[in-house]
Formats: sequence, structure tokens, C-alpha cells
Amino acid sequence: MEWVNFLGTNLAQLAGYLTDANKRLFWAYLLGALLLTLPLYLRQRQGGKSWWQLLFPAAVYRHRSVRHDVALLLLNKLLKAALFAPLLLTMVPVALATTELLEGLFGAPLHLGWSPWWVMTAFTLLLFVLDDFSRFLLHLLLHKIPLLWDYHKVHHSAPVLTPLTIYRSHPLESYLYACRMALSQGIAVGLGYFLFGTSLQVHEILGANVLVFVFNLLGSNLRHSHLWLSWGQWLEGWFISPAQHQLHHSSDPAHRDCNLGSALAIWDRAYGSLIKAHQAQPDTLQFGCGAAAGHDSVRGLYLQPLKDNALRLRRKWPAATR
Repeated sequence: MEWVNFLGTNLAQLAGYLTDANKRLFWAYLLGALLLTLPLYLRQRQGGKSWWQLLFPAAVYRHRSVRHDVALLLLNKLLKAALFAPLLLTMVPVALATTELLEGLFGAPLHLGWSPWWVMTAFTLLLFVLDDFSRFLLHLLLHKIPLLWDYHKVHHSAPVLTPLTIYRSHPLESYLYACRMALSQGIAVGLGYFLFGTSLQVHEILGANVLVFVFNLLGSNLRHSHLWLSWGQWLEGWFISPAQHQLHHSSDPAHRDCNLGSALAIWDRAYGSLIKAHQAQPDTLQFGCGAAAGHDSVRGLYLQPLKDNALRLRRKWPAATR
């Protein structure tokens, strides 16, 4: 009955997402998103819709794509636990290698004599910035390298967006993001030790980095939704709004490589891929990859990227693939 215990453990962990401040579906983040929709409702209530109808339109939440999102959330959790957990890159060797590299380049660790509060503040910011930059960089590679785009297309194939769409990803992409997190955290810890010593702590709220907590509280769950929420032109030059991320999911090819950042807009601004909400027409916005073959079933979402990879390789090296 080991498989029963395995299944029960992983389902319990999924249910724990609602009470874990490090997960996007944490109850406070969902509540924050709900409160942010009130101004949208007050502006649109002249259409006769209730707040519930605005939040949960049947055309979105009864869509087949939502069932696919749920299926990938469940199946990927099981696959990660069963297959990928032993293969994941871990933070500790990355942190040790970073410290050794810095010592080789600059000599003994600095161990700056800052007060504990300033060390916590600097390390909190360092973790947040490195995490956000590494997300942008990996996201850019997923869009620009055709073999990786075949897998990332699973996420972009959703024709409707809900907060669960963040978990709509191919297992290979999830693996890359998990390794990215270990890499960015390891570099932050190694650099933090070199600068400040072993007393590394983070400003936290309910166990989450305070900056991550605030970002998630201020509408992160609306990024994957039908609700258009802009931060305004000035703020969207610094932070990616929900509306900007929805542009990223647009089926219009002109939008697909825009707004690659997670929280900070500075990376897109430097790369030249930033588009602000006022530059688009939300009423005409459609999501997805158009009529992307093979992404209309759970089986296809897992297998189509492999087929697309094989087709690309066959075109590039026909003799070798034969």
C-alpha cells in the first residue's frame, strides 16, 4: 500500500498550499486578489453583473483548459516527488562553490561589521533580486531557444487564465525552474556569507520573504486571470502588473516575447521587451497559442513537446536522426 501513502502524502501537501505563505495559492494572497477586484467591479457594475459573475464567469471557469490546469497541478506534483526529486540541483553545493570562487578572486571573506538589521535587509533584498533576475533569464531562454519553447508552449497554450494556470507547465520546465531556484538561492547565500558571515537571516512574514509576501499579496493571482488590473504607466516601468503579464499571454505574436519579468520590470526595460498596459487594447485581447496542435488534451500537453523537439531535430539533422 506504499502507493496509497505516497498519493495521500502528496495530496495533503497540495492542500497545504492554501496555508503556506511560500505558495501562490496561500489564502491571504487569494484574499488580497479578491479585494483588488472591488474597484474593477465598481467600475463595471453598470453592466448588471454581480461581483461573483465578474470573478467567476462560466465561460472561463467551465472551460476545458481549466480542467487541464488542475490535472497538470496534480500530476506534476506526483511526478516531481516520484522521479525528479533525486535529480534536483540543491542550494548547498552552489553556495559553497560561490564562496570558494569569491575567495579565489578577492581573498578572505569580508564579513562586514554591519548591524544585524542591515544585514537582514541587505540579504532579503539580495535574495529577492537574484531570484527575480534568474526567473527573467530562464523565461527569456524558454522563449528564445526553440527546443525549450516547445515545452514552455504548454503554459502559453491556455486559452483562458485562472490562478491555477501558473501550475500549467511541462515537467521539464518545472524541473528547470526548481534548479534555477536552487542556483539563485545558492549564489545569494554564498555571496551573503562572503560579505556578512554566517548570521544570514531574512525579513519574513509568516515564513515568506517580506518582499515576496508583498508582491503576492498585491494581486499576483490576478496575473493569470481575465481581470485587467494595471498599475499605471509610471509604476509599470518598475513592477510588472497583472495586466502586463496578461499581455505576455496574448495570442498576438507581437506580445508573446514581452514582459518576461516576474515582479520587477527593470529587466524587460533593459532588454527592450517591456510593454505597458496602456499600449494595448484589453477588450480585444485573446490568450493562447492560437490553434496549436496537440495541446488540447492532458496527454498532448505532456507528449506534444517531445514530438515537436523530435521534428525540429529531424529537420536540422535529418541524416543523424535517421
